[in-house]
Amino acid sequence: MAGSLSRADSVGAAPSLAALTESFARLPGVGPKTAQRMAFHLLQHDREGAEQLGHSLLNALSRLEPCRRCNTFSEQPVCPTCLDETRDHGQLCVVESPADLLVMEQTRSYRGLYFVLMGRLSPLDGLGPAQLPLERLLERAREEALTEVILATNFTPEGEATAHAITGLLQSLIRAVPLRITRLARGVPLGGELEYVDLGTVAQAFRDRREKEPSK
Repeated sequence: MAGSLSRADSVGAAPSLAALTESFARLPGVGPKTAQRMAFHLLQHDREGAEQLGHSLLNALSRLEPCRRCNTFSEQPVCPTCLDETRDHGQLCVVESPADLLVMEQTRSYRGLYFVLMGRLSPLDGLGPAQLPLERLLERAREEALTEVILATNFTPEGEATAHAITGLLQSLIRAVPLRITRLARGVPLGGELEYVDLGTVAQAFRDRREKEPSK
């Protein structure tokens, strides 16, 4: 497993300490040595924080499930955003993750609804169309109240491939009212991920979104 401790790293460690360090090493961007420092810090200097962390994780795991409408994390079957009648139910913004949804909300530039893919197409990682909830997305797109789908996947090669695939699927839909398909403008830097882009840039990209060109 990438980021996990080697046998040499865990020599002499108590099994519970080794397991804790392995758990931290699962986090993105956390290497074995950083994971080890985090484990020792909590055990030596912040046991209260460690208890709070453990409780919060267990609480989140037991209470959070995918929203039945938009697929983001929610404590109710349908999240508050989907139930909000003041939002524009004619717009649907497609993002890769709940973190991306949060970024879009923080820009205060969008008042429509969302659909969270919980991933992106990445053949090298074994993530193809079957691993994404594309059928559920198509069900949402068939709703006659929907007039625009905004593709807000990241401007990475995988995000672009995902947007291209979704465009093809949406263009195949037969609807009484044509569906407008738009893509975030290039205010977001190429290779950037929404979670790490400043809010002003995301807001500008949203305002300058453009029509997605038909697949060829």
